[in-house]
Amino acid sequence: MARQARVTRETGETVVKVELDLDGSGVGEVQTGLPFFDHMLQQLATHGLFDLKVSATGQDQHHKVEDVAIALGRALYQALGEKGGIVRMGHAIVPMDESLAQVAVDLGGRGYAQIDAPIADVEIEGDLIAHFLDSFAREGRLNLHAQVRGQNDHHKAEAVFKALARALASATRIEERRQGRPPSTKGVID
Repeated sequence: MARQARVTRETGETVVKVELDLDGSGVGEVQTGLPFFDHMLQQLATHGLFDLKVSATGQDQHHKVEDVAIALGRALYQALGEKGGIVRMGHAIVPMDESLAQVAVDLGGRGYAQIDAPIADVEIEGDLIAHFLDSFAREGRLNLHAQVRGQNDHHKAEAVFKALARALASATRIEERRQGRPPSTKGVID
């Protein structure tokens, strides 16, 4: 079963296209017109070992970041399908110089985010990182908890995205012992 998805989101403000392959090799092709944001999205591909293509056009930074998060969350949800055999939960702790990020995820079907990541402007408005994570979690129907500490805002942001990538890599992994069953006592994850 191919765990892939393609999502296009067109609004009056943006056009976003996302292609995601959960069983990729870490190849990312990202073009949003926001170099720092592109760099953060590339972290998801590289450290999550996902193949990821993202293109986004639009004039407004806020809506571009938000709509990429929405499309990427939807792509993750679609690529997971019925979630048979996945590990479901994952976490990662990632240091980057003086910064330390912790991210935990549960792909259990309920979108929720708890973000403790005070990051000032890093070529994109700092609050957009928390907004990206929240929108991604809601559309991807996953619980996402993230926190970071440190002094350098670039390092803090990068550590969060790397930790998110590693947590997702762990949670989306297929556990052969499950024999294709969803990881839930209910027998389904919706």
